[in-house]
Amino acid sequence: MLKQYILDVTENAVKTAVAESSLGQMKESDEFSLKTEIPKNEEFGDIAINVSSLSRYAKMAPPQIAQKLAEYIKIDDCAITTVAGFINFKFGKTFLNTIISDILNEKSQYGSCDYGQGQKVILEYVSANPTGPFHIGHGRWAAMGSALANLMKFAGYDVYQEFYVNDAGNQIKNLGRSLYIRVMQELGEKIDFPTDEVERKSFYPGEYLIPLAKEFVVEKKAIAESLPKNLNDLQTEQLNELSSFAKMKMLGLQKDLLNKFRTEFDNFYFETDLHKSGKVEACVNKLKEKDMLYEKDGAVWFKSSLFGDDQDRVLRKTDGSNTYLTADIAYHHDKIQRGFDKLINIWGADHHGYVPRMKASIEALGDNPDKLEVLLGQLVNIVLNGEAVRMGKRKNMVTLEDLIDEVGVDATRYWMIIRSIDTTLDFDIELAKSKTDENPVFYVQYAHARACSIFRNASSERVNIETKEKITPLFDKDELEKAVLDADLNLLWNTDNEKSNASAKKLILKLEEFKSIVQAGAKLRAPYIVCKYLQELAGAFHQFYTFTRVLTDDKALAAARLAVVKSVSTVIKTALDILAVDAPERM
Repeated sequence: MLKQYILDVTENAVKTAVAESSLGQMKESDEFSLKTEIPKNEEFGDIAINVSSLSRYAKMAPPQIAQKLAEYIKIDDCAITTVAGFINFKFGKTFLNTIISDILNEKSQYGSCDYGQGQKVILEYVSANPTGPFHIGHGRWAAMGSALANLMKFAGYDVYQEFYVNDAGNQIKNLGRSLYIRVMQELGEKIDFPTDEVERKSFYPGEYLIPLAKEFVVEKKAIAESLPKNLNDLQTEQLNELSSFAKMKMLGLQKDLLNKFRTEFDNFYFETDLHKSGKVEACVNKLKEKDMLYEKDGAVWFKSSLFGDDQDRVLRKTDGSNTYLTADIAYHHDKIQRGFDKLINIWGADHHGYVPRMKASIEALGDNPDKLEVLLGQLVNIVLNGEAVRMGKRKNMVTLEDLIDEVGVDATRYWMIIRSIDTTLDFDIELAKSKTDENPVFYVQYAHARACSIFRNASSERVNIETKEKITPLFDKDELEKAVLDADLNLLWNTDNEKSNASAKKLILKLEEFKSIVQAGAKLRAPYIVCKYLQELAGAFHQFYTFTRVLTDDKALAAARLAVVKSVSTVIKTALDILAVDAPERM
């Protein structure tokens, strides 16, 4: 991580200078912060640090501070200069060559690190009710969550991915009642969902239950034929059969779509199992023992306001049933009991008020509330032909499956990840399907395919564009890999083509930046910065390709340039693998 290395070296120089009383009036107790930046003028250097902020402590002019600190900084093959209050660092060819060598040797592990130090993280996301197809928002959580898990694993975390199945409560009974109506319709009965808007909210009238009704009639024929013709006459056992069938079928469809979407969970945790295990009741009793509950108006309340919540919360209603919060408290307590150091949840932004309640419960139960980290995601707007597409949960809707079928898994995943989770995403379907540079996923994938094509052509018979004569391959297929690995990288810089040299240097420094991107992305829980990085890397590679003829007649020079090309394809593929997006070799 070059930027961090430069920052560390400079900060150490400050401390040394202060210890030797060489930095004016600045004292060791003075707290300071420095940042690296890329100079706008490339002639100044590759990385710069502005030390002007130290003037307030040192009582010295910024140029003097920069000059003094430069005396304490020694980096092999790096020219250090100062301009005004900036220290500029310009790297030489040996430094750059080492970056390429590292990538070629480390291959798909280049950029991985131990930043997470094996911290056990449980990442819970999607966690949709098994009552209907995934909507577009679920797709964003699925893409973001799985990409974040991959990124954090690559950065040294021990990540466990979990889907919490909300299969308790009235929504499952409503699902069973809805399936009943579709089954009766399948059997030829004239029955339909209520037309009253209020009553209709207790049903799931979407057509997605019609195929399930057909399956029920075949697989549960005896039960189907014994169903009463009036919903009010439906027996508890019959409703349970319908609800359980619908729940497991819907969950099965959800799992299939998640697999298709390259989102794999380590566990599906059922809310009903949480209740059956006695963990909900045990959690309530533990809160009671800690004097965190009280009764009011026939209900049981949790003293969450003691821990930062804006008011106390009901855990048990007047009819004796638990609220949703009760099970959620027990579920999060169970996560901690299972030994996880960090609990990361991805929730919709409409759940922002729920966060202080959960943190309050964790603290009330004797644990550190900072163990819980919630990423609140904003909505996705689907844009088709320049117009927003209306989405409704229970009527005709644009589902995640619809979107995947329309634009493909790669484009759907990449577009879902490309923006920070806390910003609204406009998903332009036509642009996502396009094969132009304006489509970010195509732009990146094309860069990878171009790199692979160049590498293939190095050992393939080519045709002279002008004479149409066949050209003997530069390398035999058997020798190509070794020739690139053993290439004399110093040859990269033995050219008078300044644009080629500049673009090569910019490209190599961008490749090295992948290390800091991995760490920063994992630390900030922000896989979108991998997308941003890929756009920049693809742009740097396309620029390099514009100014540099890779397959030159000089085999030694070609091998050196192919080493750069191979490094590009390696890093792009590694980054796309983190996002679970394909890196095609041909397009």
